[in-house]
Amino acid sequence: MSATTERDPRSTAHAGAEREVRCPADGRVVGTVSWQGADDVVAVARDLRAAQPAWEALGPRERSRHLWRWLDWLLDNERRVIGLVQAETGKSWSDSAVEMQVAVDVINYFTGNAERFLADRRVAPAGLPNKVRRLRVRHRPYQLVGLITPWNGPLAGPMMDVVGALVAGAAVLSKPSEVTPLTWAAAVEGWNEIGGPPVLACVIGDGTVGAAVVEQVDMVMFTGSVATGRRIAARAGERLIPCSLELGGKDPMIVLADADLERAAGGAVWGAMMNGGQACISVERVYVEAPVHDEFVAKVVEKVRAIRQGMDAPGAFATEIGSMVTPAQLEVVERHVADAVAKGARVLVGGRRGAGEGSYFEPTVLVDVDHSMDCMREETFGPTLPIMKVADEHEALRMANDSDFGLSSSLWTRDRRRADRLSRLIEAGSVSINNALVAVFQMPVPMGGWKQSGLGTRFGGAEGVLKYCRRQSVVSERIELTAELNWFPVVPARSELMGRIVRFLGAHDWKRRLGR
Repeated sequence: MSATTERDPRSTAHAGAEREVRCPADGRVVGTVSWQGADDVVAVARDLRAAQPAWEALGPRERSRHLWRWLDWLLDNERRVIGLVQAETGKSWSDSAVEMQVAVDVINYFTGNAERFLADRRVAPAGLPNKVRRLRVRHRPYQLVGLITPWNGPLAGPMMDVVGALVAGAAVLSKPSEVTPLTWAAAVEGWNEIGGPPVLACVIGDGTVGAAVVEQVDMVMFTGSVATGRRIAARAGERLIPCSLELGGKDPMIVLADADLERAAGGAVWGAMMNGGQACISVERVYVEAPVHDEFVAKVVEKVRAIRQGMDAPGAFATEIGSMVTPAQLEVVERHVADAVAKGARVLVGGRRGAGEGSYFEPTVLVDVDHSMDCMREETFGPTLPIMKVADEHEALRMANDSDFGLSSSLWTRDRRRADRLSRLIEAGSVSINNALVAVFQMPVPMGGWKQSGLGTRFGGAEGVLKYCRRQSVVSERIELTAELNWFPVVPARSELMGRIVRFLGAHDWKRRLGR
């Protein structure tokens, strides 16, 4: 989910002004929001900090009860919330509905495991002298977490992170994209309606508001562009606060000659086109072994031709994908396709903007591509599928790893041992074997990027909560003496005895144990 958080051409308002939100599929106004400024962020942060201690004191079970009530509100308002997702993104109803599914899964997973994840961890002491001590590690939340999310998943994006932070006991200052603010603003209002403690707030504005959030919080979770992620990481470093960054992706798919080609083709088309290709984990480039290349391409083309594009009616489930969310991203997709064609690629399906109004780009298949082309090196973030023929698995791996990004990937083969061997050589944070995208939605395992795809992870079982916590070590005595042997005053005989004990217990041969 590496949609940029830079100002969109539609963003023309300033702090305090009402701003229209338009549907990218047809241009109609679907809502208005009031932008906030840096001073507003300071005030909101102050209020959140004041409320956080009581929230932390509730404990994970009571905090989870509030989240369950929030889940009830989301389900009771499901059609309205999904409708907001669709209206401000131009997605199909199917892609919009997926966001509610993500919200339900994330809330249930982290609340269902909250007490276990946050329980004090008992640790065995190291060394015989320390056997007289009890060791525990406990987890205390960062008081205020900043959450900055992009425009491609206005409900699912924030939900993937806010739940872990709230379960941990932190207060959360969230900033959705100014391009698609309606859904998240409604979700936060839902938190207030169910009587949730005042530990979740939403501020709306451009990059200056995001920068103000970074200045006020104790930990930052950011999803967005590499450029913005770098600036956040730099400022977090200056402030000595932690940050977790989920940035760009250029996810490769490797199809070997022994793969189930029907399944692989279906996975490639879904992985590349779902959400209009506007996901950091989308399949962005495919490498196919030469013996099956043509057959695979033919199956892909057939499936892409069958894709229905358009923003269908609420609840209709009548189309597969909708429009692009921003004009700027539409231009990127158009540029990538034009660059590929100019350098020798062929367009087998699509290749141009959709007819009529709206920010549509046709589902597109490109062949005869290579790594001189932007579509194979830069993040496209749109409904394109470039397919490259390779000689063997070695070339496929070399090409897959020839990227500045390393978020997700997929590998297709019937040979499980081969899959295990090759997956160890792919330079990406996750590998889906004989499936597309699934590795990144498995909450018990971490989702994170290598290279320029980010720092840290989301999910990962307990780490999805503990990333929002500070560790605190607690050491207590089993037996409390009047004084410890190493306390003042220094007594030569006692110090010599301690040295002999250390030598006897620490040396690995009798000569040194006895000091001979």
